[in-house]
Amino acid sequence: MTTAEKLLLLLEQNQAQFKIMAHEATGKCEAVAAIRGTEIGQGAKALVCHVKGNGQQQYVLAVLPADMQADLTKVAHAVGGLRASLASPAEVERLTGCVFGAIPPFSFHPELKLVVDPSLCQRNREVAFNAGTLERSVVMDAGDYQRIAEPTEVNIIK
Repeated sequence: MTTAEKLLLLLEQNQAQFKIMAHEATGKCEAVAAIRGTEIGQGAKALVCHVKGNGQQQYVLAVLPADMQADLTKVAHAVGGLRASLASPAEVERLTGCVFGAIPPFSFHPELKLVVDPSLCQRNREVAFNAGTLERSVVMDAGDYQRIAEPTEVNIIK
């Protein structure tokens, strides 16, 4: 099952309020927000990070508003590590089944801990994200996202 299929099944099984949009693949947050009809800050930017230090070595899916930058030290500290770096394309593919930019803000891999900055859902009634592919997006109720994803909420913004 693809990540996109897992995502849609999860949302349907949990009776989420969401809509799916097909669109042209674009690498820019601004362009995809315009296509979706959403604000850039509604976008859920999902970064796969490799955390090390303090005896830790784990992966984190760090999610934050697309108009913000992640503080990788805060990401590391959120899970008890000392430092974090962005995962390689091969690690991203292995852990998410997606390419950079297509990663939804849900973890479907046991090695990938989900950490979300609380401002994403505090600022927005709806959140938007790519649905496991660069050509499809989901716009969903922010409360449903929190309820279904059950993330660890930690300030990870610079």
